[in-house]
Amino acid sequence: MSIHSPTSTAAMPHPELESSSTAPPVLDIIYQDEWLVAINKPAGMLVHRSFLDKHETVFVLQTLRNQLGQHVFPLHRLDRPTSGVLLFALSADIASQVSQQQRPWQKFYLATVRGHLVHGLQLDYPLFEELDAIADKFANTDKAAQTAVTAIYPLARMELPIAERRFTTSRYSLLLLQPFTGRKHQLRRHLAHLFHPILGDTTHGDNKNNRRFSDFAELSRLQLHAWMLCLAHPVTGEPLSLCAGLPNFVEFWQERGVVVDEQELKALVASQVLSQLPIRVDAAIAK
Repeated sequence: MSIHSPTSTAAMPHPELESSSTAPPVLDIIYQDEWLVAINKPAGMLVHRSFLDKHETVFVLQTLRNQLGQHVFPLHRLDRPTSGVLLFALSADIASQVSQQQRPWQKFYLATVRGHLVHGLQLDYPLFEELDAIADKFANTDKAAQTAVTAIYPLARMELPIAERRFTTSRYSLLLLQPFTGRKHQLRRHLAHLFHPILGDTTHGDNKNNRRFSDFAELSRLQLHAWMLCLAHPVTGEPLSLCAGLPNFVEFWQERGVVVDEQELKALVASQVLSQLPIRVDAAIAK
């Protein structure tokens, strides 16, 4: 198995992008061969043009194309506020091969959530399709909820002097997440369902706590990072583990004495412990 990670965080562009700038960033390439290229997508950067964000001018697709001097073909997606591993094919033929692969990818995310989550679990909680008011204007709104399963593994907990309602402090947990299905905003919606919303989530989270945390930590981004992607290479068949390194919100934890060792995280993933967590089955909540 090949594991590919950033080699030096000090020498590379910072993986977070809080706002657009006039000059496109230099994207951090974490893996490249003659068929594939993987980057560490900055938080806050759109993958491609969208009529929902008409005023945005900087996109991953165009930036990477210009950086490499050739066309690239996205093989999956990350939401705009999410950072981490994003994989592209370097030809349409390879993109087609990947789409026909039978072996599923394994995706692992890091997230900070509100509250102390003590025990790991697999949440089996079906989700209704989340439609956009404009893009999905004519979509069928009567579809049944779709199966959605997420492994949730707590790594660390802390309490900060951030006033919350009648309390003088707020509690937070750092999690390792593995989605076994790929529903829209699955991780955000599953954590919100457990009353542990991801910090910085303005759609499914707690915006009052988001603002208090942002004021305290000067860190306003969505604290969700696609840390590792594991797949079989579409041409060679070699197992690939593409790692984007630790995001800045994990650095915040480390500054407060929480040790997050990537080698230990990789060993945790290799142990398959996330697939062995106890399963909690919750019924879908009708819309």
